[in-house]
Amino acid sequence: MPSLHYLHLDVFTDRLFGGNQLAVYLDPPGDLPAETMQAIAREMAFSETTFVFPPGAAHGAAELLDFQVRIFTPASELPMAGHPTIGTAFALADAGRIRPGATRTVFLEGIGPVPLDLEWEEERLSFAWMTQPRPRFGPAVDAVEKFAEATSLRPEDLCPQGWPIEQVSCGVPFVIVPVASRAALDRARSDAGAHTRAFSAAGLPEGPVYLFTLEPGPDGADVYTRMFAPEIGIAEDAATGSAAGPLGAYLVQHGLADPSRTIRNLQGVKMGRPSWLSIQPVLQGPDAAPRSVPREISAMRVGGQAVLAGEGTLVLPE
Repeated sequence: MPSLHYLHLDVFTDRLFGGNQLAVYLDPPGDLPAETMQAIAREMAFSETTFVFPPGAAHGAAELLDFQVRIFTPASELPMAGHPTIGTAFALADAGRIRPGATRTVFLEGIGPVPLDLEWEEERLSFAWMTQPRPRFGPAVDAVEKFAEATSLRPEDLCPQGWPIEQVSCGVPFVIVPVASRAALDRARSDAGAHTRAFSAAGLPEGPVYLFTLEPGPDGADVYTRMFAPEIGIAEDAATGSAAGPLGAYLVQHGLADPSRTIRNLQGVKMGRPSWLSIQPVLQGPDAAPRSVPREISAMRVGGQAVLAGEGTLVLPE
């Protein structure tokens, strides 16, 4: 019987049994059908599974690309995602497909080329940064009660100090939902039916929500987060790099974070899988500009670590 080998990683963590789980298939056949990849992702039952192929000649930039990476949740294919991108870089490094000491690699994903900057400790990849596209901000969402229902919270738990609910995208759109406290955020639960109604009331296509609070805690995180995406089969995600970029852009845009320093984001605590995501805005404009002249965010960087948890073989039907 034909079979496929995969690596299992825990991503956005430096230790086993934390972070977000990922399965990476490094050697799928080039003609593997999308429906088979989808069935494999459903069988793995992780929030995402990736398949790595040669880059091909897409987007007219083949000379810049190192790998094509296709990303599947149990329910659908994604154009880009954070922990699958970071984790796949670590899987490729572990397998010797990325040369030790290489400072950069570029994946072709559904949104186009995704650059990664790599940091090493001797011959071991120790940290990876993905660069996400320039953030796009939607209008503020005037549906606080509906999003409170969607997350099983009270309206007064949301939008402290008037911070808006807002859709932001760095390749994948997320509705960013500010929450007053960690206690409130820990009480949140996704209600799939109310989730659908909230997006309808907001006039938006149904998508994921990313909840955050700036209330400090003993862990030293700058921001504490949770992500719900029932529309793509993810009740809750332990670490969401594609949401961390939009969140960082939101915080900088609304004056809630210092754009000159790295934002430390803690996610996945309520799932028992604490995940640490580092966020940096890429600012456009002269460094010497007066403080009264804001510098524009031209991209977002999201980084983290990953550890190899195991490997296995999946047997395919004849």
